[in-house]
Amino acid sequence: MLKVVLDTNVFVSSLLVRSGSPAQVLDAWRERQYLLVISPAIIAEIRATLSYPRIRRKYAVTDEDVEQLIALLEQDALLVPGDAAVAGSIPQDPVDEMVLACAIDAQADLIVSGDHHLLDLGTYRSIPILTVRRFLERLAETR
Repeated sequence: MLKVVLDTNVFVSSLLVRSGSPAQVLDAWRERQYLLVISPAIIAEIRATLSYPRIRRKYAVTDEDVEQLIALLEQDALLVPGDAAVAGSIPQDPVDEMVLACAIDAQADLIVSGDHHLLDLGTYRSIPILTVRRFLERLAETR
């Protein structure tokens, strides 16, 4: 089964626009179309991002929404440490390196992101980095 790391922006977008492409990516995971890989650092960033007051106000995200997502991730995703040595890989935005570290630790097949710092890499240590749209197309091709 395909092992995939999703960038934080995919999780956040899936809650903000529940019918959008990022939500479809999470739905595909729930349908067991791929194995989701996550790290404690990514979980912490999801929680922090979804706690921003401007996001809470604009999108009506509740504590319950956040905790349901975190509980689902902790129970059903493959949790890896995410501490692979990747420092300096994205000097413009070192926070994004947590996604790379997770992918390396998991020996992931793909990274899915909407972040241009990651997408501009194209691949990282032979791991392709795809947009949400391209990942959904790839899933559709393999059905």
